[in-house]
Amino acid sequence: MTTALDLHTAARLALACLDLTSLNDGDTEADVRQLCARAQGPHGPVAAVCVWPRFAALARRELPAHIAVAAVANFPDGSADVARAVRDTREIVEARAQEVDVVLPFAALQRGDEQAVVAVLQAVRAACEGLVLKVILETGVLADDALIARASQLSLDAGADFLKTSTGKTPVSATPPAARVMLAQIAADARGAVHVGFKASGGIRTVADAAVYFALCEQALGPQALQPARFRIGASSLLNDVEAVLGGQTPPPLAARETY
Repeated sequence: MTTALDLHTAARLALACLDLTSLNDGDTEADVRQLCARAQGPHGPVAAVCVWPRFAALARRELPAHIAVAAVANFPDGSADVARAVRDTREIVEARAQEVDVVLPFAALQRGDEQAVVAVLQAVRAACEGLVLKVILETGVLADDALIARASQLSLDAGADFLKTSTGKTPVSATPPAARVMLAQIAADARGAVHVGFKASGGIRTVADAAVYFALCEQALGPQALQPARFRIGASSLLNDVEAVLGGQTPPPLAARETY
């Protein structure tokens, strides 16, 4: 498939679908306030700000209602400890955040322990009823297409609203091959094809990087999926490139791509 992409349009879409993220071990309240200020930039708002659970209430206070607050649970290791995952989730709910990004117990899945995976996902889903649930598969660790597909299906079965590639804390994060597998599972699922979204996260630093995932999502789910309710990008540095493009500091236009 060949897709001709307009850089300015891609930058606008990237901004609208961006989960502006800071998940550093040393994050402070000042860092979160700065992140929230950046989320309300001169070219328009991002979709959400994603932080640690302990900063979710602060982020909610700092942001207008139209920018969602997301926070991570069971992060980044994807423990099979149900109590821990639920504890994180309840903290997010109590902070009045709108979105929970939970790490699937990927090591348990690699061992073949699907029961542990299901237990965590179902408990978290129950603990955040009414909130958007994004399940992080950690595809760079799972690596194998069959495992990524199985993680995707278990997440869909547990009621995920989004499938997310990665924590951004491993050597391999989002990749187009993993995205294809995840998107195929969403498209093949009766509920997923209509209601479930896809989030690419980790290593996406430029509008050109983001455009690859736009094309993959459009191919699998249709053009109607290219909006924040169905598509997100989790990143911290991508906003720099988006602002450069929208501010007129444009590199050469994106070329037609034949890799999808």
